Amino acid sequence: MCPFCYIGKRRLEAALEGFEHKDKVELVWHSFQLDPTIQSQQGKNLYQYLAERKGMPLERSKQMHDQLTQTAKEAGLTYNFDKAVIANSFDAHRLIQLAKKHGLGDAAEERLFKAYFTEGKDMSDHATLLQLGTEIGLDDAEIKQMLESNAYADAVRSDIATAEQLRINGVPFFVLDNKYGVSGAQPVELFSNALQQAWAEHTPAITSIGGEQDAVCGPDGCEI
Repeated sequence: MCPFCYIGKRRLEAALEGFEHKDKVELVWHSFQLDPTIQSQQGKNLYQYLAERKGMPLERSKQMHDQLTQTAKEAGLTYNFDKAVIANSFDAHRLIQLAKKHGLGDAAEERLFKAYFTEGKDMSDHATLLQLGTEIGLDDAEIKQMLESNAYADAVRSDIATAEQLRINGVPFFVLDNKYGVSGAQPVELFSNALQQAWAEHTPAITSIGGEQDAVCGPDGCEI
């Protein structure tokens, strides 16, 4: 439900497209909630919600969302904030954790992002989550069982606790090879540079010191 997260996803994907080792990169999504206490607020739109939370005029809130809509458009995304539904995302995160079990974590994130920002779906509605989960290939019975229980709740809370330990208090936040952190929906070039740096340190090249290669043995014999 963070507008910069969807934009950041697209920019990271663009950087990965130009990364020569992209086939060796594994993308893992982790749960995070900016406001775990948020509840559905019928009759209140996102413009009003942000204006009240930030103590700003309603018109200013609309202007900010218009700017976000344009930024999203530049990333190839369609944001319809007029349709956005204020809701708690905890069960949606549980759905993502279930999807990760089946290797569908990225597919779940993509479908949920589009459902919220473009289609105006309610991220707390179980019928909606069931539909979205089956669309990406999850078993409907397994989704129902998860939604009707507390399954994967601990996984969501564990991700949030880990983020807190790493002092992550905002999203999007990208962790590369457990070494480098990229905060925010940064430009594609920054993601590209970060990928290159993380890869270089993950697979360092050996710099030879000395003259010509001699006094060594190889598959074809020894150089004397």
